[in-house]
Amino acid sequence: MRKAKFLLLFWSIACIAQEQPQQEINAVLDTWHNAAAEANFDTYFSLMSDDAVFIGTDATENWDLTEFKAYSKPHFDKGKAWNFTLVERNVYVNTSENFAWFDELLNTQMKICRGSGILKKVDGKWKIGHYVLSIAVPNEHVSELIEIKKERDNILLENLNHKKTGN
Repeated sequence: MRKAKFLLLFWSIACIAQEQPQQEINAVLDTWHNAAAEANFDTYFSLMSDDAVFIGTDATENWDLTEFKAYSKPHFDKGKAWNFTLVERNVYVNTSENFAWFDELLNTQMKICRGSGILKKVDGKWKIGHYVLSIAVPNEHVSELIEIKKERDNILLENLNHKKTGN
């Protein structure tokens, strides 16, 4: 009986310890989204690592931190950046508890979007190192979406292929 109680206690402590990083990560992501909704530029960017990357919904939006700040600053300066409300989130943490990845569904001005990314420990604090924002498209509407974006995508693909081959 003592062994069973000890194992139960050990298991309980392990479960509580495992929840700690997820709670910290959820708090970072929630604060990050709230900072955008409140147009708090400094708080928003303080939660990102110095080498962070933000990938937006447009195929051309692949920004390092400096580029993303430059894009974002005018929106924050107007007092209205963007307002993403969490619908659901999954957080996963490596066994060393210094690296995490997540996916989330968000209610946005673009309706349902998916965010995903990674966080890493920097000086003992979780920082967003990579974030990808995608517009969620119902499968039954993918054909319509392809038709809408076909012309622009063809031009972009041609430009990217020329850039890749140097022609």
